[in-house]
Amino acid sequence: MSAGPQPDTDVVIRPATPEDAESLHALLLGLARATGLKEKIRSRPEDFRALGFREKPAFYALIAERAGKPVGLCLYFYNFSSWRGEMGLYVQDLYVADEARSSGVGRRLLAEAVRIARAQGATHLRLSVDRANLRAQRFYRRLGLKAQEHELIFQATGAAFERLGN
Repeated sequence: MSAGPQPDTDVVIRPATPEDAESLHALLLGLARATGLKEKIRSRPEDFRALGFREKPAFYALIAERAGKPVGLCLYFYNFSSWRGEMGLYVQDLYVADEARSSGVGRRLLAEAVRIARAQGATHLRLSVDRANLRAQRFYRRLGLKAQEHELIFQATGAAFERLGN
């Protein structure tokens, strides 16, 4: 009789490299499909390669692999809290493929991102979750993250973004 999901020790977590651009994009597409938002994806593998691996990267990423096959992704960047006066870690995307779920891969990806960020001076973690993604919300709550009910995320894209800059 099993005591529940066991940690997946066959999974290796490592920093992404430019050669991982296609895998990063494929994992992101998996996240978009899983959340029913595939039609919103406009990025291409070349965007990951060009923006994530330049002198001042727009993001950093960790890849989880089992037997050389990508099964998870944590894409993050650093931010600054003017209220705290501290650097933070913002997780943009966290995804684990179905075949690797419930084995601790998501927690390991987040833990590694936090370990790296702490070494850079970060003191806190932020992320946002689609309101309909209740499974992810439960996962984050189990890890001790708390929803910030007093905040809303606002966004300007396309013409609205351009108008703001003119």
